[in-house]
Amino acid sequence: MIKIVPPKPFFYKGGEKAVLLLHSFTSNTIDMKKLGKYLQKNNYSCYAPLYSGHCLTAEELLTYRPSDWWQDVLNGYQLLKDEGYEKIAVIGLSLGGVLALKVGQELEVNGILTMSVPIHREALFLQKRVFHYAKGYKQLEGKNEEQINLELKRLQNMSIDSLVEFQQLIEITMDKLALLTSPIRILYGELDDPLYKESAEVIFQRSAANQKTMKGYPNSKHLMTLGTDINDVNKDILTFLNDLTW
Repeated sequence: MIKIVPPKPFFYKGGEKAVLLLHSFTSNTIDMKKLGKYLQKNNYSCYAPLYSGHCLTAEELLTYRPSDWWQDVLNGYQLLKDEGYEKIAVIGLSLGGVLALKVGQELEVNGILTMSVPIHREALFLQKRVFHYAKGYKQLEGKNEEQINLELKRLQNMSIDSLVEFQQLIEITMDKLALLTSPIRILYGELDDPLYKESAEVIFQRSAANQKTMKGYPNSKHLMTLGTDINDVNKDILTFLNDLTW
């Protein structure tokens, strides 16, 4: 059996302004590495936590809940504070974007930037994402198809309570968009599921920020930080950060 070495949280120290980078569901900090290095080169310090259960087996992932992932985000924010960073912006992709909105609702931040954020997702849709993740992980482990199918059958019988909670986390966060007052920029890929463009519009309309902007990228799918438009996305993120009142 091949041992999978999981990616880890990363901390790229740059200037005195800090950015909390939040990755997507069933993914990991690799989502954020190129952006983190780019921002570090441009004098920003970046920390990206790895959510509990992510990079482990799907069976282990399902034993963790959104409350655990939120705690990982809080710990990341606190780590930046403990390191002496007074000024913090938050950037999140997909689930990370939902958590970034929650950060903006509950903590002090200088700016919020979201990419590919859903305003709703059913637990059963999320379960499909977990199966897709499970299959890829088991293939990486070197298991044969028969073994994989057997394990996926067992996985179907596991509780999806954590995914129901994830669905609720999204709904509760979207219900509180009026609490967002920090400057916000909302990005989405034009080649992604149309839900993400609709979601961007809803977040834009409902947030109470005086400074808010929204943009779609013509060649981007869901993982905008690693897609074809990466250079434009990175430049726009940098411009957003540079324009903030720190």
